[in-house]
Amino acid sequence: MTAQACCDENRKLLSRRGLLGRGLAAGAAGALAGLVGEGLSTRMAFAAGGYSGDTLVVLSLRGGFDGLSAIAPIGDPEYYKARPAIALPKSQAIGGDAMFGLHPALAPLLPMWKGGSLAAVHAVGHPNPTRSHFAAMEEMERAAAGTSTRTGWLDRMLGMTGATGPLAGVSLGTAMPSRLFTGPSADISMATVDGLALAGESDKRPMAAALRKMYASAPTLLAAPAKAADSALTATAGLRATAYVPANGAAYPSTPLGAALRDVARLIKAKAGLAVAAVDCGDWDMHEGLGTAAKGQRMYDNLLETANALAAFAADLGPAGMANVTLLTVSEFGRRVAENGSRGADHGHGNAMLLMGGGVKGGKVYGKWPGLSAGALVAGDLAATTDYRAVIGEILQKRCGLGSLKDVFPDVAPASLGLAAAR
Repeated sequence: MTAQACCDENRKLLSRRGLLGRGLAAGAAGALAGLVGEGLSTRMAFAAGGYSGDTLVVLSLRGGFDGLSAIAPIGDPEYYKARPAIALPKSQAIGGDAMFGLHPALAPLLPMWKGGSLAAVHAVGHPNPTRSHFAAMEEMERAAAGTSTRTGWLDRMLGMTGATGPLAGVSLGTAMPSRLFTGPSADISMATVDGLALAGESDKRPMAAALRKMYASAPTLLAAPAKAADSALTATAGLRATAYVPANGAAYPSTPLGAALRDVARLIKAKAGLAVAAVDCGDWDMHEGLGTAAKGQRMYDNLLETANALAAFAADLGPAGMANVTLLTVSEFGRRVAENGSRGADHGHGNAMLLMGGGVKGGKVYGKWPGLSAGALVAGDLAATTDYRAVIGEILQKRCGLGSLKDVFPDVAPASLGLAAAR
């Protein structure tokens, strides 16, 4: 796919999301989502009591994250042949081992790597790869390739947790995942905790009270979204009434990701019943100007901002809080092995995932490395030797207390990588 075609596709995606945002009004997406459009009974919150597993935080790295830069295969000579201008020099790698090195922009996470609470899995991917952003995102969030299942995997996971509170499943930030939470399990999407409100709500226009009265005797199918929105507003009222101060000197960067993770930590520490949170982080589609491992270069700066946000999140929660949290990253696809003429990399396949939490057996890169020789590549891409769903499946079983995963990931066995300790 050309860079222009890629940009056109991204604009379509952003336009679709922008339309959603405009239809729901600033700060009130979650509160109104169930009242104005498709999925009315599925986008609201009922869902945490009864759940005792880790809070799962899913960080979607939109645009096609370049795992070959972040967790560079410095021990594979083919890597340097394929990327003469943008490969990470061995001398600049931090952490890792003889085969892999962490990008220096991930330095804020190095203490977690060395302390054993941050790990990576390399050469992960979809069973049916595609280089289309839209198709790959949809498949990644549906996570049921080869089946007729149309719900999102986080919706299916949430339905198995036994969570029953109004803030069990939350999507935070301005970019809402379009499919992750699609389905019968209820959730809420909000730009920020402090900004959660019904559009037009004021002393003179008591929208919430009007909705309660309007739907008081309505059939359950119609009343459920409005009641769920009201429950979510009520559940966050106490949080909004008090200014939040991060703990342990945590300093979140002034970025959308920093703000979203700050609110996730806030909900966790408030014991609001958060079972699963979804957060988006974009701008990883680096067809050009991916750059070298130096400040001012796109990949470096993006990784540093992400690492700073994740480090602040971990510091804010502290070891005790992180003991019951697992954060993992996903992306719709990786980048091609060979750099292009614009010092970037085009859409590829195999990728790397990051996992962070008290139950993660960190300081290690997991997965079977296929190598980057011509014969090992798949249409010029890093081969995927591990299904990303299998990695998540191991976390769901060991950290989230789920049993059989057939209803979450049909026909996928959880990985046996040993990347997490059982609760």
